[in-house]
Amino acid sequence: QVQLVESGGGLVQTGGSLRLSCAASARTFSSYTMGWFRRAPGKDREFVGGISRSGDRTSYADSVKGRFTISRDNAKNTVYLQMNSLKLEDTAVYYCAASTLLTPSPALYRYWGQGTQVTVSS
Repeated sequence: QVQLVESGGGLVQTGGSLRLSCAASARTFSSYTMGWFRRAPGKDREFVGGISRSGDRTSYADSVKGRFTISRDNAKNTVYLQMNSLKLEDTAVYYCAASTLLTPSPALYRYWGQGTQVTVSS
């Protein structure tokens, strides 16, 4: 069982930045690929990006490429989502999730956090 807890969400103006953190309970954190997803009001859950077990590979949705960066610190059992140049359409609840694959498919992520709200205002 892996418990994931996101933090760092909040209210930010367009063009601003936020860094989300996701802390994992498992000692086996480094054996999981980690993904970030988001769900905006009235929309389906969307893949934001993911990072491999060692952190040497990342994958991003086109909508965030060049603005968001995922990193991880396996010594701290934590994965991060640095969000820059935020846009109104980035407003959503953001979730981290753990998988054995680096994949955009939410169905392949076994463990999920509770989510953290990010609101971008003009």
